[in-house]
Amino acid sequence: MRLVIAAVGRLKAGPERELVARYVERAGQLGRSLGLDAPEIVELDESRARRPEDRKRDEAERLRAALDPRCAICALDERGKTISSEAFASDIGRRRDDGAAGLAFVIGGADGFAPDFLAGADMRLAFGAMTWPHQIVRILLAEQIYRAATILAGHPYHRG
Repeated sequence: MRLVIAAVGRLKAGPERELVARYVERAGQLGRSLGLDAPEIVELDESRARRPEDRKRDEAERLRAALDPRCAICALDERGKTISSEAFASDIGRRRDDGAAGLAFVIGGADGFAPDFLAGADMRLAFGAMTWPHQIVRILLAEQIYRAATILAGHPYHRG
């Protein structure tokens, strides 16, 4: 199953990009035996529109255009559902077992998502009630995808 991490905004070279790359590589290595592709990173520039509503609408259009329409969408949103790592892994495994083409985890721009983009998402996920910088969200997401692969594989990395 194809996995995608799509984000509005680009990570600069440095420790954040390196850490994301490390977890993506690990997830890819372990995921091959599980029927999961290494997460593909899709980065889009932030909109230059003046008004927040226009920026959100522009970014939503570009995200839709960049994503395979066969992929389910999981929007990372501070008002989304918080779930355990086990439940996260279970959801990925269930989608894979049900024959899903892919799952795209989407990180919006600084203004968040357009309401219609959120409404069309298959799932809304939060990493707690706090607001996190997008760079950290990307690291957390990449790590949780790797952790999900270890849970599905019965690997000891996840001992919770």
